[in-house]
Parts: sequence; structure tokens; C-alpha cells
Amino acid sequence: MQLAFILYKYFPFGGLQRDFMRIALECQRRGHAIRVYAMIWEGDVPAGFEVLIAPVKAIFNHTRNERFTVWVESDLARRPVDRVVGFNKMPGLDVYYAADPCFEDKAQTLRNPIYRRWGRYKHFAEYERAVFEPSSKTEILMISEVQQPLFVKHYATPVGRFHLLPPGIAQDRRAPSNAADIRADFRREFKLEDDDLLLVQIGSGFKTKGLDRSLRAVASLPRELKKRTRLFVIGQDDPKPFLMQAKKLGVATQVEFLKGRSDIPRFLLGADLLMHPAYNENTGTVLLEALVAGLPVLVTDVCGYAHYISDANCGRVVPTPFVQNTLDRLLAEMLAGNEQRVLWSQNALAFAERADLYSMPERAADVILAERS
Repeated sequence: MQLAFILYKYFPFGGLQRDFMRIALECQRRGHAIRVYAMIWEGDVPAGFEVLIAPVKAIFNHTRNERFTVWVESDLARRPVDRVVGFNKMPGLDVYYAADPCFEDKAQTLRNPIYRRWGRYKHFAEYERAVFEPSSKTEILMISEVQQPLFVKHYATPVGRFHLLPPGIAQDRRAPSNAADIRADFRREFKLEDDDLLLVQIGSGFKTKGLDRSLRAVASLPRELKKRTRLFVIGQDDPKPFLMQAKKLGVATQVEFLKGRSDIPRFLLGADLLMHPAYNENTGTVLLEALVAGLPVLVTDVCGYAHYISDANCGRVVPTPFVQNTLDRLLAEMLAGNEQRVLWSQNALAFAERADLYSMPERAADVILAERS
């Protein structure tokens, strides 16, 4: 088959983007041709991929999206394909990978009613409706159990069009046999003493990921514990407002910002705890990457994959409604409890052995390539 994959932006370190790449490569491995439409592409192009970058510009994102859709539709009309697979919500998809939460639900519950009068709302609502309305034929690849009922609630989407996928954690995230050596080398490189405590927060979109909450939690630590604690923040975002916050809180010297990078497994093995107090998160792949590396996790329960941390008993989950004092207390307890962190790590590695946390690309390819009636 000739397959078309569509996403607005590709860069190597985004969760959606990495999922797209692994699914597309799995389809290619099965013998199918891959064409990709995007507005931005950063990074290498895999051998055999045809990548087309749309020459569209606009002041507003929603206007640019609409021009992109027209451009893609025009090219597909000239050069038809067997399947159109989208990683952002838009019309005309045969398969949609649901990386984003329900837009309509957020618009109704988190926004002022006047927001629904704006062009931006109308655009994203229309594009979501094109995927989920009952008359649509789009098959939906779900990665978050908590989101499916919301789409059904707002659009009455037939349940048979949803396909719940297992997580798709790359095997290279699992702790290797020489994990202890990697950890020791990492901590020497970053000048971490044996009794130093390293927190990592990983992911683009620092605001959504709750970095402000993490900084407040670090600042609240008891003095002796705080002196031993460092926080590495890794992701593609503007660190300036958070650097200012860290300075105001008196923890700037303990916080280091690093851009997105390809050696994340080293950080997961070298750290003592993953912080992920997100405001909202459809899934949270990094939670499972930490789990399979044996790194304890402190996460908010709004993350779609937070239940895996409870299931594996490999960290703590902050309940809703979020209370900063709760996060502060749990962080202090987790950092003070060395023996408990060792137990959480052992629990995580045992769970990684027995649970299916890896087969998402294969299952997604099954749906994409299935015969249509």
C-alpha cells in the first residue's frame, strides 16, 4: 500500500512525533510505502520516506492549519494513496492517532464561555468533529482510556471505531545489564556526589508539565535535604520564566535546563526521581520510560499513564484536586526514604518484565493496514 501520514510538526524529541515515527517505520517494515505531509520537519528523514513540507504561512495557527489542509488535499487529489493517517485532528482521515485530549471537553470545562465565539475555537472544534462525529468513517487509535468516554459524550462516536492501544515504550529505554555502570559514569560526568539527589523533569511544554509546581516543591524541601538536591529540566521550551521563578524561590543554582536530546536513558538511570506534576497529560510516555528504567516517579493523577505508577507500586501519585502542599510533602518523603526508593525501583523493573508496555507500533499498524469493508 501507499500510506500518507500527516502531522503538523515533526521534531525528534516530541512524544507524538516519536510515536508517529515508530508506527510509520513498522508499516514500512511490513512492505508499505510511506509519504509524510508536515509544515515543519526537524531531524533526519528515514531512508525510503517521502517527506513533503507544505509552504504555508499565516499569523494565526488555525488559519495556517486550514491552509495546510487545503494544500495536502490538493496533493492527495493528484497522487491518491490507500490510507491517510493523521496525528493531528483534521478532516479526511482514514485513521487518527489520538495523542491529544478531547478539545471540546476542555473548551466547555476549562474555558470562559466567550472563548467559544472565537475563530480558534471554531477551527479546532470543527476539525475534532470531523474525526469523531457519528457519520465519520475515521478509525481512532486511542492511547488513553480516560479520554474515550469524553469523545463519546460530546460526539456520540460509535464505540466500534475506537481501538485502544497498549503503550509503545522503546526497548532501549529498559534498564540494561550494565545500568549501575552507566549510572556511575553519568553521575561522575555531572559531578554528582554519592549522597546528592537528582530530580529530572522531561518533556516539552514546561507550563503544561507543571514545572512551576516542581520548582515550588524543591524550594519547600527541608534545608539539609534541599542542599543535596538538584533538578535537571529537559525539553524544547523557553526556560526564561522558570529561571526567573527559580531565582525568586532561591533555588536557581540547583536547577539546570537542557534542550531535548537523544540520550534520555542515561538521565533516567542516573537520576533518583522523575518529577511530572502535569496540569493535564493525555498519557505521559516519559512515566513509563522511567518505570522500565527502574526510576521512581512522582506524578499527578491527571496523566493518562499515572495508573501504571500505582499498578507497579513504583512511586507516588498526587490526587485531584491538586494541592501544592501535598506535592511538597510527597517529594520530601520520597527523597528522604532511600530504602523505599530502592524498593520502588525493584517493583518497577519487575513490572516492566511482565506487562505489555511495548507493542503499540505493531498494534497500530494492524489497524492501519486492516482490510476495510
